[in-house]
Amino acid sequence: MALVLAPEPPLQGWLGALDSQMQRSPNFFDARPVVLDLTGLPREQQGVAEFIQLLEQRGIRIIGTEGAHPSWAGIEAWGRPMPASTKPGRPVEIPEQAPAPAPEPEQSADAASANALVIDYPVRSGQTVVFERGDVTVLGSVASGAEIMAGGSVHVYGTLRGRAIAGMGGNSAARIFCKKLQAELLAINGVYQTADGMPQSVLGKPVHVWLEAEQMKISVLE
Repeated sequence: MALVLAPEPPLQGWLGALDSQMQRSPNFFDARPVVLDLTGLPREQQGVAEFIQLLEQRGIRIIGTEGAHPSWAGIEAWGRPMPASTKPGRPVEIPEQAPAPAPEPEQSADAASANALVIDYPVRSGQTVVFERGDVTVLGSVASGAEIMAGGSVHVYGTLRGRAIAGMGGNSAARIFCKKLQAELLAINGVYQTADGMPQSVLGKPVHVWLEAEQMKISVLE
């Protein structure tokens, strides 16, 4: 299971935004394999190999590239380029056998799926759900080693044992809710807490997680 980074021109500006994100979450990339999706760069882009080297100097472990142009020299050092894919760079992975959520009668399917994703089966270990357009709701538990990543809020109507990452893309108003907190990691807009840093008083209980002045707050739901 690997993360996908998709840089966009200008590379210096994109790198600056990445640095800001890493300052808020300095351990986010620790020991995590990364695939670099280069399809967003123009074929005349210069210095791609040097750019990848700058990523590695930041502790980002690149295991392969995708969408590299044959004229770019030097990127072979970061793994054999992966075949191009017509799939989105960050697909949404739904647990197997999970039927597609039915839209509300008064709302079209397009409108219903525009800002919310409902997973009505438990998310198993090793699975990742990525939904950047809005909220993710899991009608079950999230196992240890699983990961939910949402542009909006994350709602888990069961035990949260894996990772919940809300507010991707700068949404500091996003929140995390779960019925029972046993999470490995909670993150909102780059601010995070690992299991070791969570108060013992909230573990195993239904909680509400939000940001207040760039600090993560966790309260027990009564």
